[in-house]
Amino acid sequence: MFIKMIYVFLAQGFEESEAVVPIDCLRRCEKQVVTVGIGDNIITGSHGITIVTDIEDTDAVFDSSLEMIVLPGGMPGTLNLEKSPVVHTAIDYCIANNLYIGAICAAPSILGHKGLLNGKKAVCFPGYEQELTGAYIQDEYAVIDEKIITARSAGAAIDFGLKLVETLVSKEASIKLGDSLVWHRK
Repeated sequence: MFIKMIYVFLAQGFEESEAVVPIDCLRRCEKQVVTVGIGDNIITGSHGITIVTDIEDTDAVFDSSLEMIVLPGGMPGTLNLEKSPVVHTAIDYCIANNLYIGAICAAPSILGHKGLLNGKKAVCFPGYEQELTGAYIQDEYAVIDEKIITARSAGAAIDFGLKLVETLVSKEASIKLGDSLVWHRK
């Protein structure tokens, strides 16, 4: 059986909950998630939590096994992601192959700088809206527009994870997972 995978890119200074919560949501729904370290496989988040990634960026393969990429935010994590040629290759590969891209907090700014949010609904960390060039800024925690899923902040990490599950598995699976997490956004 051919298994599709999701790359979650982690750069030094990433926002820990914006990475770990979506990874957890996806893995609970039996999705194959591979963490990718930018420049190393030992990456420390913005609050001092260190993650040993599954692979380093130099080992990332962009082929038909890729289903989605996820870009957590945080500072300076977002800036470090944006400096990475591998992250740009991943984004370009997803766009060229009509694959999903998820970005949360400040990370949607990377997509905005590349002009990929023109005419799309999107959200980001408050104050970064001007970085989402051409986007229609929404007042929601997480938004899907075609193949791009964006979310607001660490406080929206579960919403983001559930949107990723809704997108890749089903709305029913997302609702079931939300219920099992006792997640009820009011």
